[in-house]
Amino acid sequence: MATAAETTAMRRAITLAARGLGATSPNPVVGCVILDASGDVAGEGFHRRAGGPHAEIHALREAGGRARGGTALVTLEPCNHTGRTGPCAQALTEAGVRRVVYAVGDPNPQATGGADTLRAAGVQVEQGLLADEAEAGNTAWLTSVRLGRPYVLWKYAATLDGRIAAADATSRWITSPEARADVHRLRAEADAVVVGSGTARADDPQLGVRGVEGATQPLRVVVDTGATAVRPGARVLDGTAPTLVAVADGAEAGHLPAESVLRLPRAAGGPGLDIDALLAALHDRGIRSVLLEGGPVLAGSFVAAGAVDTVVGYLAPVLLGAGPAALADAGISTISRALRLDVTETVRIGPDLRITAVPVPARKGN
Repeated sequence: MATAAETTAMRRAITLAARGLGATSPNPVVGCVILDASGDVAGEGFHRRAGGPHAEIHALREAGGRARGGTALVTLEPCNHTGRTGPCAQALTEAGVRRVVYAVGDPNPQATGGADTLRAAGVQVEQGLLADEAEAGNTAWLTSVRLGRPYVLWKYAATLDGRIAAADATSRWITSPEARADVHRLRAEADAVVVGSGTARADDPQLGVRGVEGATQPLRVVVDTGATAVRPGARVLDGTAPTLVAVADGAEAGHLPAESVLRLPRAAGGPGLDIDALLAALHDRGIRSVLLEGGPVLAGSFVAAGAVDTVVGYLAPVLLGAGPAALADAGISTISRALRLDVTETVRIGPDLRITAVPVPARKGN
């Protein structure tokens, strides 16, 4: 049974883990706190980047000899394999840690088994402390492992009556500077930002992260089926971050840098590209989280494919009465087939409201 000090330490570990969002892919975000034999904090750490020391190693280095006889609080089951770094289960054992409490079991078949290794070495092991909180903080990586595709967060900004632009197509700016800054935080936490050809053609977006200190620039992806929206000189082709332009097999793309072209099959049931093939290609490139920024047609394709894990809507206290809606055809023809959502958070961002929701079936499946 976890003590009050262990619960406090695990909550701190969850906070530490969040510092790695956007920088650890294809690895998870993990935090660790070491308590000494007296129950005082001896060391802490988090996984900072893929290929670098894991959270447990940072915490053990800070704790030094105080780790012996102590307790390690870890947000994810300590790994049991040697990759670019050694197994953390072994490191904890060698440091003389007496007890390990972790929040969430590791679903990765290549890394799981750390708990068994620790027990075999005589270490006391407990699982499940603050599991829901730790899982929420690592939902992108956990989803990618369990489903074999990147986690997808669809973000949109709209008026209170659901319009993303006016009837004359003007859309800057519907939401406030505070909301737009918050979107850059979402970009900084994602491995890739994805938009469609309509957004690329209308806005010529750059899709980089701005205003977030130390952010790793995400991969920029434009779904441009016919290879007609992204032209030489487009801002998305600048050198600030890598870019992929996803085009249909057979599309003429000679005007695009060869290294930026990703050829994919067309969707079987309609226009555009096969969404499952797009996500598989991104997953193969180590992308574990995707921020889907638009537009409504591409968002509809993702919803129809069952490939949206979280929805974040920024609603501005503005009315337009006409103009495009946030979501186009998503293959939903009747109210009985509506995609029901569970609202998990509502937050005031400047004058706007940010609503976060998850599809109910996907939540039960995860």
